[in-house]
This record gives sequence, C-alpha cells and structure tokens, in this order.
Amino acid sequence: MEGLKLVDSLHGNQSGKPLIRLSSSILASRASFLKPAKCSLSFTTGCREFVGVRGRVPTQVFPSGWLYKNSNSRGSWEKEFIIRNASAPTQPISKELVKDKSKESLVSGNSIRRRFLEFYASRGHKVLPSASLVPEDPTVLLTIAGMLQFKPIFLGKEPRQVACATTAQRCIRTNDVENVGQTSRHHTFFEMLGNFSFGDYFKREAIIWAWELTTKEFELPPERLWVSVFKDDDEAFSIWHNEVGVPVERIKRMGEDDNFWTSGVTGPCGPCSEIYYDFLPERGYSDDLGDDSRFIEFYNLVFMQYNKKEDGSLEPLKQKNIDTGLGLERMARILQKVPNNYETDLIYPIIEKAEELALVSYAEADDRVKTYLKVIGDHMRAVVFLISDGVVPSNIGRGYVVRRLIRRVVRTGRLLGINGDGKGNPEGAFLPELADKVIELSTEIDPDIKTRAPRILEELKREELRFVQTLERGEKLLEQLLTSALLSASENGSKPCLSGKDAFLLYDTFGFPVEITTEVAEERGVCIDMNAFDIEMENQRRQSQAAHSVVKLAVENASELTESIPDTEFLGYDTLSAKATVKGLLVSGNSVTQVSEGSDVEILLNRTPFYAESGGQIGDHGFLYVSEAEKECKAIVEVKDVQKSLGNIFVHKGTIKEGAIEVGNEVEAMVDAKLRQRAKVHHTATHLLQAALKQVIGHETSQAGSLVAFDRLRFDFNFHRPLPDHEIIEVEGLINKWIGDATNLQTKVMPLNDAKEAGAIAMFGEKYGEQVRVVEVPGVSMELCGGTHVSNTSEIRGFKIVSEQGIASGIRRIEAVAGDAFIDYINVRDNYMKHLCSTLKVKAEKVTDRVENLLEELRMARNEVSAVRAKAAVFKAATIAGKALALGTSKRIKVLVENMDDVDTDSLRGAAEHLMDTLQDPVAVVLGSCPGEGRVSLIAAFSPGVVGLGIHAGKFIGPIAKLCGGGGGGKPNFAQAGGREPENLSMALEKARTELVAALSEKAG
Repeated sequence: MEGLKLVDSLHGNQSGKPLIRLSSSILASRASFLKPAKCSLSFTTGCREFVGVRGRVPTQVFPSGWLYKNSNSRGSWEKEFIIRNASAPTQPISKELVKDKSKESLVSGNSIRRRFLEFYASRGHKVLPSASLVPEDPTVLLTIAGMLQFKPIFLGKEPRQVACATTAQRCIRTNDVENVGQTSRHHTFFEMLGNFSFGDYFKREAIIWAWELTTKEFELPPERLWVSVFKDDDEAFSIWHNEVGVPVERIKRMGEDDNFWTSGVTGPCGPCSEIYYDFLPERGYSDDLGDDSRFIEFYNLVFMQYNKKEDGSLEPLKQKNIDTGLGLERMARILQKVPNNYETDLIYPIIEKAEELALVSYAEADDRVKTYLKVIGDHMRAVVFLISDGVVPSNIGRGYVVRRLIRRVVRTGRLLGINGDGKGNPEGAFLPELADKVIELSTEIDPDIKTRAPRILEELKREELRFVQTLERGEKLLEQLLTSALLSASENGSKPCLSGKDAFLLYDTFGFPVEITTEVAEERGVCIDMNAFDIEMENQRRQSQAAHSVVKLAVENASELTESIPDTEFLGYDTLSAKATVKGLLVSGNSVTQVSEGSDVEILLNRTPFYAESGGQIGDHGFLYVSEAEKECKAIVEVKDVQKSLGNIFVHKGTIKEGAIEVGNEVEAMVDAKLRQRAKVHHTATHLLQAALKQVIGHETSQAGSLVAFDRLRFDFNFHRPLPDHEIIEVEGLINKWIGDATNLQTKVMPLNDAKEAGAIAMFGEKYGEQVRVVEVPGVSMELCGGTHVSNTSEIRGFKIVSEQGIASGIRRIEAVAGDAFIDYINVRDNYMKHLCSTLKVKAEKVTDRVENLLEELRMARNEVSAVRAKAAVFKAATIAGKALALGTSKRIKVLVENMDDVDTDSLRGAAEHLMDTLQDPVAVVLGSCPGEGRVSLIAAFSPGVVGLGIHAGKFIGPIAKLCGGGGGGKPNFAQAGGREPENLSMALEKARTELVAALSEKAG
C-alpha cells in the first residue's frame, strides 16, 4: 500500500491529530469513494466500508475512524482519510472479524435484535411483537419497560397464553431527558430486548441462558464480564459462580436500592442480577460497577418471586416469573466497538443527516456540538415512533411529551445553525428530513412505520413551523428576561433567578417548554423559580395527566376470582338470547353469593349474548331473567352496561328489579334487540366513514379514537385542518352510495399477519391476539374488529355528519348519525324547519333569503339607533361643556370630569371628541357611563397641551378603572377603560377630578 504509514496504534492519539492519511494514489484507486470497497488488512483494523460523502459530512468506515471531506469550498473533494481519537475506551477488532464480512454483519443493530429473538425462540419462547408506546395501563403515560404488556399476567388478572415469551419492545422514558447527549448511554427512546417466563423456568435457566447468549451467541469475552446480585441472594450467587464459572471477585453483592426490584409499595417483587461489560479490564479489580468510564450494565434479570404485603413482609408468589431486559443500544455499542450508544448504526445515521443539514463535522466538533447532534439523533427516534403510535403534539399528557421533544430538536437545530429546511429554503422545515432517515432505519423495528410516514412527516412539519413562528420572539424575550435577572442580581448581590411567572409566560404564550427555558437559563447561570412556575401551571391545567417512571403492580383479590371463574363465552355474534349460569356476584367490588331487589350488582356469567364495551362500541343493554322450575319468573335484572375485566371475563352491570339472584342460578340472558341494531349500524357506518375520509382527504389520515353508541357515532382522526363543506358533502355522498349498494359484509377469523398482509386496518388502541376477526365491506373497507356489524350495508339506511371540529392539535372529530338515529335526526330538523317556515311565512327553500333580509334590516335598524344615540350624547356633551373647570394663573387649562349616565361606549367616545373640539387645547376630559347592567365605561381624552405637561391618558385612566372593578389604558392623548361595579362610578369620577386638577394645577403653576 504505497503512501500509507502506520503510527503506533490505530486507536492512539497524536495531539488530537489524525494518525493516518492516505495519499492521492491510494484514493485514486478507490473510485472516488462512490462505492463500498474492501480495505487491505494491513491498514484497516476494524474497517467496515467506505462510501462517498458530500460537503463536510463524515461517514463511518472504522468503529473509531471517519472518512470526510475537509474543504473550504462546498462541492469539491479533498482526498483524506482520518482516524478520529475515541473519547471512550474502544477495543481493537479481531483479524477474524475483519476477514469474515458475513460475521461482521452480525453486529448491526438489526442483526443483534434478530439474533436475540431467535436465540430464545429456539429455547421454546414465543416471539411476540412490540406493544404500542401508548399503553393500556392507566398507571403509566407511556410504555417504559418491556414487561408492561405482560403486567396483567404477572398479576394473575389474565391467564398466560404462552409459558414464556421474548420481545423487542419500543420504550420511552423522559424522566432524565437532561442527561441525553451528556452521557454515553441515556436515551428517551430505546429498545429493550427481553425474555419472560410466566411460571415456567426460573432463576437457574435465566442465568445460564443469559450467559450463553452473551458469551456464545454474541461472543463477548467472559473475562470482560462482571455480575451483580442482591446481597442476600445466595442462590443466584451460587449459580453464577459454581455453574456458570464466574470468578468470585467479579460477582458483586449489592443492596436493595440497586438489586431488588419492586413494583410499588406492595405487589410482586424480587431480587435481580445484572451483567456488566468491562471496557478497561487492564485496570484490574474494582469495587465500583457504577463507573461509567469503565463499565456498562447491559442485561438485567429480575427474579419475580415474592409478593410484598402492606406491612412490608414478603411472601412467596404462587407463580414465580422471570422478567429480563437487554438494552439493544448498549449491546450495539459493545459489539460495534464505539465509544457511546449514539455512534452505533442505530442512531449515527441520523446524526450524519443532522451534520449534513448543519454543515458541521461530528469528528471535528467540540463537546457542545457533539451533544447537540446526539440530542437530535435520540429525540428524532422518539418523536417519530410516538407520532407513529398515534400521539400528537399538545399541551397535556403524552402530547406534551412529544411536543417538548420536538421543540428541543428544533431549538437544538437552530443552535447548530440549521436554517429553514437546511437545504436552501429558509421557510421550510428540517424535521421531516431527519424523520425520513429515522423511518428508513426503522422498518425492522416496526414494519407499519412506512405506511404511516406521510402522516408523521406532515405532523412534524406542521409542529416545527408552528413553533418557529413564536420561537424568535420568545428567544428575544427570554434574552431580555435573563439579562434583567443578571443585572438585578449584580445590583443586589443575590443569585440571579428567573421568576416562575416569566417562565410560565414563555411556556404559555411562546410555547417554550420550561425544560428548554431552564436549559438556556442554566447556560447563562440563572436559576428558575420552579415552585412559582408549578403554581401557574396548576392553575391552568388541573386536569392534565402526569407521567410515571415506574410500572406499578399490585396483587388484588381479583386474581383469586380469576382462578375460579373461566373466561366468558361470547355468543352475541349469532344470537341475542341464551341460557347461562351465574358464576359470580359483586356488590361494590366485593364478592357475594346473593343480591336482593333494588340493589346494584355486577354479574359474571359462564356465557353471554351481551357485547362488552371494546373497540369503541359501548356495551349492550337488556335483561337477565331467573326462572323457577315451573317457568315462573323469580328475579329480573336490568343490565345497563357490560365491561370486560380480569382478562376476558364479561361483567354485566345492572339493577335487581324484582326478586333476588344467587350464584349458581340459571338465567335467560336477553339483549335489547333495537339498541343492538343501533350499535351495529353505527359501528359499520364508522368503518365506512374511515374509508370515505381516506378517499377524500388522503390515505395518510388514521383513526385516533372512536365511540359507537346507540344514538350516534364519534370518530377522531389525525388531520391538520378543518374539512370544508364540499369535503363533508363528498364524504356523506360516498357513504350513502355504499349504503345504497346493499353490499353484504364478510367476517372471517385469520392469523394477524395474514390479515395485515391482506390490507386490514387495525382499530386505534386495540390489542390483538394471534388470531383476529376481520370485518370487510368488499371493495370499500377491511378492518380488524371484534365489534358487532350489520349483515348488509342497506340496513344502515342513511348517514349524516352532525359536526366536524378540532379537539386537539392535529386531531379532528366527526360526530354522525345513522339508521334509526339518522331518521330521528332528520325528523327533528324537519320539525324545526316547518316551525321556521310557519313563523316566517315562507317556503323552506326561501328561508335563507328571508333570514338574510331580516338580518340586513336588523343591521340597518341598529345603525340608525347608534346614530341617534351618538347625536344624543353629543347634545348632552354640549350641555355640560359649561361645567369645565379653568386652571392655572391664566385660566387657560380646562378640566371636565362628568357622568354621562347610560350612554354606550361608542357614543361616549363621540361625546369626548366633541368636547375636545368645543373646549379647545389645552383641555382634559374624563367621561364615565353605565351602558348596561354590571358595566362601566370610561374615556380619557387629553389635548396636546395637556400631554405636553407630562399627563398620560392611558396611565391616568387605569387606576381610576380599578376602583370600578376593571382596568384599561391607551395612548397618551386618548384612553378607554371599563369595569364591573357601576355603584363605584361616582366615587371613581370624583377621584379622577381631584387627581387631574391637582396634577394640572401643579404643572401649570
């Protein structure tokens, strides 16, 4: 290799300079870097590939090296190849790994994920998909752990479907967002690879398999691995040492804070064991596994074996479980031998895109710029997956999380110098450019993300541009506030602090998340009064949700009930009545054996025709009849709601209308057929509505929630603007055409993957098993749905949209009626129209013209009245002009303060103007009136001569208005104010007269 010189070690340092440079002769043989090329082992220890770059954008070819353009002129090429100095320990890659390219590919993030799942699948685990980032669990805001989707199983609330499972779970945690980019391992979005046992295997298998995965599958050197165990867990210690063979000195016993997992004050808990990777084994023995510069914990094994009781005591669980988590980003860092998680192939391509847009080089950047790039790389993954899972930016709950992260990225991009879209359009948005790269990298994480891409990109663009509109003004205000705080602190000798009120103003008016305000303030050495800010926030959003950073579990009586009562057999697709047996009775949540007349009760049956609320469709109504042997009715229960609980057990909620009901009774369960038909009609109409919206406004729109009730349907969907009348008419027309087509619906049960491949749409927020029910309106709609539907679209009879409105940023809501509810709606509106026609004495088609004429007549009449009132006010003003006081030695300054009774505000203004012209400069006029009940109007008009004496109308009238329970202000020469306490007007005007006379007398001498 002519022109190549090796200097010491490839991972060495030479005053921060690159150690290797390739001569032009070598570069010329590499086809201008445009294609991947294998490098000779003599100079490529750890080499992956090299590819072309444009501008000043580095492209990784070594785990510790970068190929990049270093040119003063954009668009030209400078032929250099450098090795960057790693900021954290990095292992040299073995010769075998370099020679065997197929083996090298096994260290990619996608490959690590795949190998983990295949490893446990080969050991009897069922591979299950990642759950949504929006959990069903109401105790957490977002999915924060791999075990969350299995919480009902761990609690015994749901029976296990498999004995053991393995997943690659998408997770979001924002409780330590300030550490993102600052450390090598903190993220908001990450993937947790996990293996779970539900009463199957336990501690020994979990430990042995974890070691086998780590040392054999991923080939990590055993001598680099350390293990922690709970201080009292002798069993785990013994397995690690005696069976696995980990030396005693590399097994650390740790306390409850580090190695004992609890779900809350009470509930399942147990010791845990963690595996650490040692980047610097040459340092020898260590007592501190928390040393981030040397160790990284990458695999956590939780042995869920106890139930923690209220008194703090531990009792063994009947079913011992395993819950593990291996951080994908952490394992990728180890295997790809890079200094931090951000430089793995899971995140670094996003950073590369940010480099391109910002015209900076990560390789040459200082720590501050590197941190900015890492924040962008991390947060972009989080916001893309949150939006993909249906979360839209807002000021509460999950929406606030995604808005906060988006705005952090926007501000960070601006700090890096990204202007507009970063590609020459200053009015554009750069987040969609970055999101495209995230989506490209994410097809193996979530195959559905590509189909959602248009909606994701549009939402990001809209949110970025909305934020940019206020960002510059907010930044200027923040700078002023910080400068003022620093100046004030300097004068007072105190610590500079920004008030909570100011921080809230930035949040509420300019959209600055308080975290961003805090970050900027800290950069300037200014603190924030967070207590005051929290008070302001609480006043505004008392109803907002709060995020939890732990998953709470609790073992309840319900788990015991689950063991004795099987899942309810649902018969309601085929019949509306059935005989059933009472398996359980609950009153106020407590299990009882008998309930008497007049009591509210929850009834558990072995089988039922009643539909339980799910998929947006409300539960059926109807009756349960308990009969004696002679068919005589013994009891009647009116059912007003049905809910699913404890897995798939139907809970019939109702009232005992007659008699008494006992556990073990045989009942005749009868659904209200008319109400069921109404629900079926609205549910099928909802499917047609979604299909019509996709056809009219675009396939990127998707469902964000729904309600299928007896009297209406409600459909929430992702869209960025209101629907104009012509689009609503088009949607209605399509649906009514499909209704008229009288198409037979088709329902079938099939594997989930087959349904998705066939194009079936999943209902928002629903959880699906391996086998799913597909409801299809051939040629129109195909959805995964467990709800009840009509047999033929003609049963719907008619469809009408009642309203369309925005309910949150990027979320629209349609309310509509169909079937009997449609007929009811039309009849009510028809009656209104008949009454209107009768009142106006016109035909229906002439109502609009008649109303418009009446409105015009009303407008003209009001104008005439206003003109009369104005003339009356001017006349009254002329009569009081003589009451003006003359001030000063020359008696030239006139002052007039008077009550104009019930004159309206506009007329009051006209009267003041008339008096100014009549009395002439210099003159000061203050007029007040009570134009209506509980209303006060005030006008202050000062001529140039009075203003020249330093009397400001706007500043003068404000305190006067406060005496009447109001406020106001205006210009130096003219101001207006109002109040809500007419009884104080006379006092306020007297004060105005006194203060005005005193001020002008002093000024005039």
